[in-house]
Amino acid sequence: MTAPTETQPHSSAGFGSLYAEIQQFYARHMQLLDGGAADEWAADFTEDASFSVPTVPAPVVGRDALAAAVRRTAESLASTGEQHRHWPGVFDVRPRRDGSVVVHSYTTVYASPRGGESRVHRVCTCTDVLVREDGRLLVRSREVIRDDLR
Repeated sequence: MTAPTETQPHSSAGFGSLYAEIQQFYARHMQLLDGGAADEWAADFTEDASFSVPTVPAPVVGRDALAAAVRRTAESLASTGEQHRHWPGVFDVRPRRDGSVVVHSYTTVYASPRGGESRVHRVCTCTDVLVREDGRLLVRSREVIRDDLR
């Protein structure tokens, strides 16, 4: 897990704006993922970003590799007729003195088979390190831990 270093105290006005910005970031980010917009979703990561998830043996590194992984998943889901929806929430936002932000969250993934009933597919915790480049928040690293694999 990415260990936060030296978090800044929360100032009410500035922190509220940052928190709202982060919520909007994740709303758009997950909609891109669930819509199969691989390149647009990968553009929310730094060029050298790292994504660790227990379903692959090594972290996925870089935008191109991230986009390719999303394309493969989208193709697989399309072939089975299943739609996934990622629902992030319970954001614990911790600004760091270096300007990065550590975000701990819960994400529930819902699966909806064509013509069938939706179900909870996975429940995960997620730890992201966000940085700002050219005024935009980007994910520098992401670690996903599935509750069923703890």
